[in-house]
Amino acid sequence: MKRNFLRRNDLIMLVFAIILFAVLQGLIEGRVLSSFWQLNLLIIGINVILAASLNLINGYTGQFSLGHAGFMAVGAYVGVVLTTNFSVPFGAALVAGGIAAGALGFLIGIPTLRLRGDYLAIATLGLGEIIRIVIMNIQYVGGAAGFKGIPHHTTFAWVFFIMLFTLFFIKNFVNSTHGRACLAIRENEIAAESMGINTTKYKVMAFTIGAAFAGVAGGLFAHAFYLITPASFTFMQTFNYLIMVVMGGLGSITGSIAGAFVVTFISAALASWPEFRMIIYAVALILLMFYRPQGLFGYKEITNMGIFRKCFAKGGKANG
Repeated sequence: MKRNFLRRNDLIMLVFAIILFAVLQGLIEGRVLSSFWQLNLLIIGINVILAASLNLINGYTGQFSLGHAGFMAVGAYVGVVLTTNFSVPFGAALVAGGIAAGALGFLIGIPTLRLRGDYLAIATLGLGEIIRIVIMNIQYVGGAAGFKGIPHHTTFAWVFFIMLFTLFFIKNFVNSTHGRACLAIRENEIAAESMGINTTKYKVMAFTIGAAFAGVAGGLFAHAFYLITPASFTFMQTFNYLIMVVMGGLGSITGSIAGAFVVTFISAALASWPEFRMIIYAVALILLMFYRPQGLFGYKEITNMGIFRKCFAKGGKANG
């Protein structure tokens, strides 16, 4: 019964997503949206991928990682080198960037994920900065001046459907036996280990998957512009994605979507008032932490809320 509910639920969400895509694509094609908001629509989609992948590590597995921008940088630079210097198709370059970031995440995760809490945060923060500094000193990719002449391959369709794939992949992973093991680690790592769960294995697995999706998002981000620099991937970027995750709700995919949308929209809407933007942004975060410390959605998903359950229950009775 629960499995049927989830399948029906997924189908409804997929239909809704396709309708949303058709509406937004129509607004873009009809030039109803300005170029500024078209770009921010791309950034919202990319940020959803990054927030959801970071939520898998921080929210669902309970690890405090601050190196997400580093994996994003790896995917971005691998992707632009392949498309610009070797004429590799865009889709293949995104996959290669994701694999490179995931492989690096796996190698980094094996030693660092034995750490916990603040120690893990400091280690991943340092590793993210090491990745950025290394890229800054590689002249083949432009060094500190950045990589120029990037083909503009990122479109709304690419971003939207990769975002959709990311969300469904993470959702299904969380609902699998592997995901349940990650949730057990989040709740109590010592108890999970005593029950026979290989905690290091599942922490590294979640870390690798999150890093891989961050690499794909980095490739999309890089091909949305004609120039990328190492300054685009500082630890402040990771903090922005962490804010999106916390604002939406640790352990909620719906929260990742909401957090990415709210943070990106506020930043874009206040672009005309740069002197007040960060003040308003900070005040909004303070108020949220006071009145909604669990985030906008907490652990909840929009499909688990009362309205959806009533609709599906009615549908099930009608079919019966």
